[in-house]
Amino acid sequence: MALSFFPTGRLIRALSSLAVGMALAGGAQAQQAATSAAGVQDLQALTQRWVDDALARTDGAQLPLRMQVSVGALDPRLRLAPCDQVEPYLPAGAQLWGRTRLGLRCVQGSVRWNVFVPLTVSATGPAWVLTGPVAAGQVLTEADAVEAEVDWAEESAPILANSQTWVGQVAARSLSAGQALRQNMVRAPNLFKPGAPVRIIVQGPGYEVTSSGQAMTAGAAGQNVRIRMSNGRIIQGVVAEDGTVQAGV
Repeated sequence: MALSFFPTGRLIRALSSLAVGMALAGGAQAQQAATSAAGVQDLQALTQRWVDDALARTDGAQLPLRMQVSVGALDPRLRLAPCDQVEPYLPAGAQLWGRTRLGLRCVQGSVRWNVFVPLTVSATGPAWVLTGPVAAGQVLTEADAVEAEVDWAEESAPILANSQTWVGQVAARSLSAGQALRQNMVRAPNLFKPGAPVRIIVQGPGYEVTSSGQAMTAGAAGQNVRIRMSNGRIIQGVVAEDGTVQAGV
């Protein structure tokens, strides 16, 4: 089965932006909040409808995910003043992803109040799951993982849904069997060690100069590293795929 890839961070931002937009546009209709336990249940039902609507408005055709939301319970002993209009909103720093919360505030009533409803948003889809333990620093191969359905929202780090994004990478820490591979679990392999000689390409307006130096740290493709030149000067640059260091002036 070929896996499509959708960056988790972009999906979270899309969902959260949509939620904020719905709140600003008055996406929730006016609701009555009673002072009885039934009123608390009404608030939970309002939360369920609001989040379901937010998830339904995402472009499902682009996502290999099945989005679901579970609304937690408010304290049934909670007593709230009657309210003509309850406005759902996403609190600052909250996201429609994993374990989160939704705010509900009374914007039209004799008494203004504000409560938070716990949510769990799951996003089930294809991923790569480790078949056995992997030691830190071990290079990952196709034999290390199998395809399986997992909850992408169980953790905030993006899922590596495409095998090309992790095969040949190095485990950033010790990993366990059953873990779904995520972006923070792997890193590019080092192309040189501390103290190794490296070739430096210095670029400027209209010119390019090649020199050599000594790596002060290990370097992987895409990393910023420090290089000691033969005259003792320390420069910084970015490691290229071929192991050279690209430095500017």
